[in-house]
Amino acid sequence: MRTIAIILAGGTGKRMGSSTNKQFLLLDNKPIIVHTLQVFEECRQVDGIYLVVNHKDLPIIQEEVLEPYKFNKILKIVIGGRLRQDSVKNGLEAIDGPCDIVIIHDGVRPFISPSFVEKGIFLMEMFDAIIPALPVKDTIKVVSKEGFVVKTLDRDSLWHIQTPQTFKYNLILKAYREGMTKKLYGYDDATFIEYMGKKVKVIEGSPYNIKITTPEDLALARGLLQQLKGNI
Repeated sequence: MRTIAIILAGGTGKRMGSSTNKQFLLLDNKPIIVHTLQVFEECRQVDGIYLVVNHKDLPIIQEEVLEPYKFNKILKIVIGGRLRQDSVKNGLEAIDGPCDIVIIHDGVRPFISPSFVEKGIFLMEMFDAIIPALPVKDTIKVVSKEGFVVKTLDRDSLWHIQTPQTFKYNLILKAYREGMTKKLYGYDDATFIEYMGKKVKVIEGSPYNIKITTPEDLALARGLLQQLKGNI
């Protein structure tokens, strides 16, 4: 079973308020994306990595990621698209050679482990699509454009969705092709599987698996990294 990881690193620093795109901000003196890539590099079940980037970031990818860190599993650098789903589709279409399982992961989620990735891969023997998630703890309300509560949702059935999301390659490729042809919007990768009427298995995520998109996230990530290092 050949497994390919698609790592998305084409985001901007808009919400971060930084001129540097968020995946290249430093975390323990290394770009965030390097921490993420190292997890997949160390994962024995991952055979190759396709790194999806903004074309404007090719020089920084070369100078700050590829040259200093010498990742062996990066097979191809793929140019992303306007939306996240465009970038994912570009990554899926770029895969050449045999591929049985594909893992799609946000490059700014560095706090996962090889064992976390492998769990989804192993469960592919039983399921076609697997996503990690955590149950919602807060009360969630639907609010109108005017700022009034429309209704309160039952949080017992609400989950925070994370990546990496793991799929049978042929299924997710077909789902993306059909969904994009119909001009559907994917809130996450599994959404396109749902549009097909297929089942998506939810497994337990990790509270440490944060997505670093704001200055507050970055401060939390730096504190979390120090805490994790202290527990080693």
